[in-house]
Amino acid sequence: MFAKLVNVWQRHDGFLLYFCTEITCMMNKKSLLLLMMWLCSFALQAQLSPKREFRGAWIQCVNYQFMGLGTAEMQRTLTYQLNELQKCGINAILFQVRPEFDALYASSFEPWSRYLTGKQGTPPSPYWDPLQWMIAQCHARGMELHAWINPYRAKTKGTKELAATHDYRKHPGRYFWYGEQLIMDPGMPENRDYICNVVTDILLRYDVDGIHIDDYFYPYPESGLRIPDDQTYARYGNGMNRDDWRRENVNLFIRQLHDCIHAVKPWVKFGVSPFGIYRNLKSDPENGSNTRGLQNYDDLYADVLKWVKEGWVDYNIPQVYWEIGHSAADYDTLIRWWSEHAGHRPLIIGQDVDRTVAKADPVDPNKHQMERKMALQRSLPNIEGSCQWYAKAVVDNKGNYGTMLRNYYHRYPALQPEMPWIDHKRPKKVRKLTALWTEDGYMLFWRAPRGKGEMDRACQYVVYRFAEGEPVDLEYAENIVAITPNTFYKLPYEDGNRKYTYVVTALDRLQNESKKVKKKIRL
Repeated sequence: MFAKLVNVWQRHDGFLLYFCTEITCMMNKKSLLLLMMWLCSFALQAQLSPKREFRGAWIQCVNYQFMGLGTAEMQRTLTYQLNELQKCGINAILFQVRPEFDALYASSFEPWSRYLTGKQGTPPSPYWDPLQWMIAQCHARGMELHAWINPYRAKTKGTKELAATHDYRKHPGRYFWYGEQLIMDPGMPENRDYICNVVTDILLRYDVDGIHIDDYFYPYPESGLRIPDDQTYARYGNGMNRDDWRRENVNLFIRQLHDCIHAVKPWVKFGVSPFGIYRNLKSDPENGSNTRGLQNYDDLYADVLKWVKEGWVDYNIPQVYWEIGHSAADYDTLIRWWSEHAGHRPLIIGQDVDRTVAKADPVDPNKHQMERKMALQRSLPNIEGSCQWYAKAVVDNKGNYGTMLRNYYHRYPALQPEMPWIDHKRPKKVRKLTALWTEDGYMLFWRAPRGKGEMDRACQYVVYRFAEGEPVDLEYAENIVAITPNTFYKLPYEDGNRKYTYVVTALDRLQNESKKVKKKIRL
C-alpha cells in the first residue's frame, strides 16, 4: 500500500497534504515525519529538474568579440564557448547573424558583416560560413540553433561605412535616420516583404531550429529626436491615430513573418525577445505592471501581448534584466506579471548574468541574486525556462554562475517545451534495441523509427536508466542519461553484477517524444 500511495504522489502535484492525512493513523510520528521530509525533498527535486525546459544563451556579435579574429581563431573561440555551454546544460543557442542588414552567413541579399571581418562586404578568409558551421556544431551537441536577426536596424551608431551591396544603397527611400542609426521604415509594406525574403533565404538554405528577433522595432526614443515618418504616415495612415498606426505596422510584420516561416518550414520556431516592460500601471491600470520605465507598447510600438494572444509567436523571452529590489523595474514584480500574462505560448525569462551576480540577495547580502531568481522562476506557473544574456558571461563563470547551472539548476538534461499548435504527433518507436560488445566497449544500439515526412522524422533520442526494482517512469529528468542525435550509446560497464533497465525514446523536430522501448542489461 505504501508503494502505491507514493506512486500516486509522484504523479499528482499537491497530493502531499491528502496523502499524509490518510496515513497518519497507520504510522507513528517519527515515520510520518521522515516520510514527509522525503516527499518534500522529492517535490523540490522535481521542481529543480523539470524534464522540459528551454535553457538558452545569446551569442552576440555586436560586442566585437569576433571581429578580425580570422577563421581558425573564431572557430576555436566558438568551440570553447559551445563546449562550456553544453557542460552548463544549455540546450538552445540564439546566434546573432544579422545585426545591421548584413550577415554572418552567405546571404543572397546582404553583405558580409563588419562584426565578422572588420569591413562590411568583405568575406571571411579563409572562407567559411559561420551560420552553417554553428548549426552543425550545435546539433552535434544536442543543442538547437536559432538564427537571431535584427529586423529593422540597418546601421548601428558605430558603423561608419556601408557596403555597396547594402540595401540602403539600393533603396534609400525605404529608410529613415534616427540620430546616428539607420532604420528601415516599418510603415512601408514592401519593407515587411523584404525582411521576409531575407528570412526565407535563411530557411531554404540552412537547417535552423528557430528564427529569433529581439527588441528593436521602432527605435528606442532619444531626447530631442522624433521619428521622421510623416510622409509614410500621410501615405499609409488611413486616418488612424499615429501611435496605433505604428503599432499596427509592427503587428502586421510579426504576423507576416510568422506565417512566412511556417509556410516554408512548419517545424521552425519563431521567437521574440521584447524589452522587459509591456506597460506601466500608470499607463494601463488593467494590464500594466507596477513599474516606472520605458514601455514596449507606448515607446517601441510593440504590442507583445497581442502577438502572444493571437499565436503569432511560438515563444516569448522578455528581457527581465533588472535586479530584485530595483526601484523602477523590480525583477520580482515583473516576472510575476509576465507569468500572469503568458497566454498560450512558452514564456522564457531573459536573465542578465552580470547584473544578477553583481547585486546582493535582499535577504542574505553575502550571496548574489541567482539562487533567489531561479527559485522564483521555477516556482511560478507558465514559465518554461530561461535564456542567459549573455553566453560569454556564463562561459567566463562570472560569480560562479556557470558552476551553479552545471552542478545544480541544469544538473540533469532537459527536453524543449512542447509546441502542440505546430505539431503534437509522436514519432514512432525506435527499432531493434540491442546491447552488443564492440571494440569500443559495451554499446546500446537501435534503429531510427520509420517516418513518412520531415515532421515525423526522428532527430534525437532520449536514453533513460533505471536500477533494478526502480519503477520505469519517464517523467523525471534525473532518469535521463543522454539526449543524443546518435543511434547508439556507450554503456558504463563495470563487473556485470548490477541489473539496469535502459529505455530509449525518439524525438522529432518539435521534440515530441515516442513511446518507450526498454532493454534489461547487466553492468
